[in-house]
Amino acid sequence: MLRSSLSQSHSGAREIAGLAALYGLYEVVRGAGGENVQAALANTADIVAVEQAIGIYVERGVQESFEAIPYAPALLGLAYVLLHFVGTAVALVWVHRKHPDRFPIVRTTFVAATALALVGYVFFPAAPPRLSARGFSDTVTSSTGLDLSSDLLGALYNPFAAVPSLHFGYALIVGVVLAVIAERRIVRIAGALYPATMLLIIVATGNHFFVDAALGGLVVVIGWLVARYVVATPVRRVAAPRVAACPGRA
Repeated sequence: MLRSSLSQSHSGAREIAGLAALYGLYEVVRGAGGENVQAALANTADIVAVEQAIGIYVERGVQESFEAIPYAPALLGLAYVLLHFVGTAVALVWVHRKHPDRFPIVRTTFVAATALALVGYVFFPAAPPRLSARGFSDTVTSSTGLDLSSDLLGALYNPFAAVPSLHFGYALIVGVVLAVIAERRIVRIAGALYPATMLLIIVATGNHFFVDAALGGLVVVIGWLVARYVVATPVRRVAAPRVAACPGRA
C-alpha cells in the first residue's frame, strides 16, 4: 500500500501537507539529538584534516575572495536562505504540475535523502565552518540580519548538524531534474549549473565544507536508488496502430 501511494502523484494540497509534515518531523528529529559541541568540533577537525590531506581545504580563501567584492556577501547570504526553501519549493510545484508522471520519484528521492541525512546528523554531529573557530565569517548573519545562531533559531534546528549538506543535496536533485526534463534549453542549462552555484554559496557563506557537500551528494544518490526501488515504474500505454480499411471492405 505504501509503495502504491508513493508511486502516485496526489493532489497539490495533499502533497504539500505531506511534505510539510515530513519536514517538520525532520527538524524535530534533527534538533532532538542534543548539541554535543565537543564532539561536533572534533568531527569538524577530522573533516578539515581530510581536506588538508587531499589538498582541498580552501574554503576560507573562497570566502575571503567574495568578502572583497561589494554586496557579494549580502547577495550570497540571501541566496543561501531563499534558494534552499523557495527555490526547492518552486521546483517541486513545477514538477508536480508540469510533469506529474515524474513527480513520485522526485518526491521520494527528497524523502529518502532527507531520512538518510538525519542518520548522519544523529551519529556524526559536526560544526559548520562559521562555528568551527577557524576564522570563518558568518556571512548570513552579518549580511542579512538573520542570526543563525540565535536562541530562537537554535530552538528550531541543530546548528551542529552540518553533515551531510542538504543545501547541496536538494540543489543537486533540483538541478538534475531541470537539466533532464525541462523543455527550454535555458532552463536545462540553469539546472546543470545550479548544484555548482549552491556549492559556491554554502562555502562562501561559511556554512559547509566541501566534504559536507560531497556527502550531501552521496545521500541523494542513495536516496534516488531507494526511490527507484520503491516507486513503481508507470506503465506507458501505447496506442494500437490504426489499420487503414482496404477498398471494397465494409
